[in-house]
Amino acid sequence: MAKDRKTTINVQGTEIIIISQNENDFISLTNMANKFGGDDLIYSWMRNRNTLEFLGIWEQLHNPIFKGGEFETFKKEAGLNTFHLTPKKWIEATNAIGIQSKAGRYGGGTYAHKDLAFEFGSWLSPEFKLYLIKEFQRLKDDENNRLSLEWNLTRTLSKINYRIHTDAIKEHIVPQSITKEQASFIYANEADALNVALFGKTAKQWRDENPKQEGNIRDYASIEQLLVLANIESMNAEFIRMELPQNERLIKLNQIAITQLKSLMGNQNIKKLK
Repeated sequence: MAKDRKTTINVQGTEIIIISQNENDFISLTNMANKFGGDDLIYSWMRNRNTLEFLGIWEQLHNPIFKGGEFETFKKEAGLNTFHLTPKKWIEATNAIGIQSKAGRYGGGTYAHKDLAFEFGSWLSPEFKLYLIKEFQRLKDDENNRLSLEWNLTRTLSKINYRIHTDAIKEHIVPQSITKEQASFIYANEADALNVALFGKTAKQWRDENPKQEGNIRDYASIEQLLVLANIESMNAEFIRMELPQNERLIKLNQIAITQLKSLMGNQNIKKLK
């Protein structure tokens, strides 16, 4: 399971923690409520009938294990003076996933999926909600820009190493006085050696397995795979200059690719880009 990634934004002078889990962002309702009074505001918001219906509909849309029967029970009780609902009670009774309760001195409290957190923000203050959305979007834009920059940098590095790779093939493998078609075959054969070393299959095998996908196998590579590809291209160029046969080079490159991928998969700097 991927580790949660925690970031912070400042909304009208209040620090708001955001926890990212895979493709979902959860915003601290506790931080939001503290600006206006405290956790009691979360309980007041949740016992509101309109809020309860909103939470239930969201869960029905996104949560296949949501207990609708318990939700209906809560909905019938909503509005009564004796009705009281806490995040923990809601989660335990209905298997809700949109709201989370986290323990801990630092970063603990109640969190909600951004859809629900924005609704809570609107209940607290329409002005606050607008600033919350603005800062949240700024955070997402910054993350996307950083990812795009890193992705383009990685692809540029891969293209540079590709030139080093093809130069080595041209100097040491391609014989003189052959046709362009014959030379293209040799280049493609060496490129496929890298594909097999890294992806475990040739470009044609990938196309046969993915007939509906556009582009080629490398267009769907992860950041880690692109980094390793750039490395093994340079190494293969050196192996070619050492006049090692392709079968020996393929074994070495595959071992290097496996080792480097294992190392990169645990690299925190790369994890931050996901």
